[in-house]
Amino acid sequence: MSEHVKIRAAEGTWVVRAGGAVLGESSQALEVSETGHEPRIYFPRDDIATAFLDPSEMTSTCPRKGEASYFSIVTKSTTIRDAAWSYEGPLEGVAAIAGYLCFYESDQVAVEQL
Repeated sequence: MSEHVKIRAAEGTWVVRAGGAVLGESSQALEVSETGHEPRIYFPRDDIATAFLDPSEMTSTCPRKGEASYFSIVTKSTTIRDAAWSYEGPLEGVAAIAGYLCFYESDQVAVEQL
């Protein structure tokens, strides 16, 4: 693992909600702590209703994790652009997050521990 990024099993069950709907619930989520950032919850893709996610053209590169791909959340009433991301091929030290999804929390997206 990277000395700046710590990955551990997130305790308990976590849920992500958007547009009034539950997008996913997991007891297999990961908590990723990175120097200089608040800890984030990463969800296994199998625990997310990916039918609500549309791949975005946006990408970003983190020097500690690699290249991220983004997704917009499509609900009945709106599209929340670039609201989630995933590292499909993360750097070696953080390989455990490969394919997991993380969500930007906002007034439209909530990530909560049950």
